[in-house]
Amino acid sequence: MNHSKTGPKDVFFHLLSIMGLYVTVVALGSLIFQLINIYFPDPLAYEYGRYAKDSLKWPLSILVVVFPVYAWLSYRTQKDVVENPQKRELKVRKWLIYFTLSLAALVIVGDLVSLIYTFLNGEITVRFILKVLTVFAIAVAVFVYYNWNLKKETMAIKDPTMRVFISAVILVVLAFVVTGFYIAGSPQSARLQKFDDRRVNDLQILQSQLVNYWQTKRALPDSLDALRDDISGFVPPKDPQTGNIYEYVKTGNYSFELCAVFNVGSDLKDAAIAQPVYNPYGYSENWSHDAGRVCFSRTIDPERYPPIPIERVKI
Repeated sequence: MNHSKTGPKDVFFHLLSIMGLYVTVVALGSLIFQLINIYFPDPLAYEYGRYAKDSLKWPLSILVVVFPVYAWLSYRTQKDVVENPQKRELKVRKWLIYFTLSLAALVIVGDLVSLIYTFLNGEITVRFILKVLTVFAIAVAVFVYYNWNLKKETMAIKDPTMRVFISAVILVVLAFVVTGFYIAGSPQSARLQKFDDRRVNDLQILQSQLVNYWQTKRALPDSLDALRDDISGFVPPKDPQTGNIYEYVKTGNYSFELCAVFNVGSDLKDAAIAQPVYNPYGYSENWSHDAGRVCFSRTIDPERYPPIPIERVKI
């Protein structure tokens, strides 16, 4: 081997390329898994509406940055090996490729074992099958690409068959990235939704304070300002987007209304996306709302929320 043409830089680029591959594979698999979770929800799983969509953002962010870097590093290392054939014998290159091939083969075998085991247990679902196929397809793609690189002395993009293979892989990745961005929504819509989340949280706090006020004083306040407490430090929250005071109306001795203006509806169902039936986040129908001004009517049950006894202190 001509050591004058090899050195730490080669080790660095080969290591960086393989690391980019692993990060890309994990991010792509995670993205596809989350899309499957959204389109094929499991009532026993902890995903709900847009909270499942939020899980798309991390793998999307990683793919947008890491995948192009990995593609460039893979192209560069391959080109360098073709131009300097002696680098094909670099130990770090062979070790990393063989390790990757072994890992891909183990994933394929494990994937098939998992499929058969689940089938025998009678737990086969569309959701599970799609995830198994995802892992299998990714592992096979990695195995095919690096096995070809190990045996051939030309660049993959110069071979007609491999050029089609690489183009297909890139198109698939881009298709899932575009789908992920479409499902996750725009940054503006995400910000508007966060304002609405804050509004619901504020209304929940106000509702709790109103019930506590009634339990303590046996009457509802005439305005939200009466909830202000200098000792506990509680100050009625305001709309985070406009700074306006939330609407409060006393409608009876035990009833009241809380109103707010929302940017979007809480029911973000898409005709093409199925919805799970369980909501582990507490964002229940009790606070579901449409876009615009929405009022929530509440009535206090004295038996469920009895007044707090007032102890008389004898002096």
